[in-house]
Amino acid sequence: MARVKRGTTKNKRRKNILAQTKGYRFGRKSKERVAKEAIRHAGAHAFRHRRAKKREFRSLWAIRINASARENGFSYSKFINALKKKSIALDRKSLAALAKDHPETFARLAQELKS
Repeated sequence: MARVKRGTTKNKRRKNILAQTKGYRFGRKSKERVAKEAIRHAGAHAFRHRRAKKREFRSLWAIRINASARENGFSYSKFINALKKKSIALDRKSLAALAKDHPETFARLAQELKS
């Protein structure tokens, strides 16, 4: 069987690893072993933070809804409860957008819930 030299494969792999660490500092951008570890850690953090981002945004939406709801005479929990009782199916993301960008529409919604 013919002998297979691994030079091109190894160089391609190394080039790919170092391309992924572009912008990193010190040996993390230029030394293969350190770069591999940096990529592994970066991937783990990215995975975790993609999930954390969802939690953070939901809490931000709750804060925005609460602030607007209090201006209109509701607390957050009473506002959400009133929405559910009236069968108004708006999610927190769209409610927060209304509260932030269209406060007059949010106020009309709050008046609808009071009546």
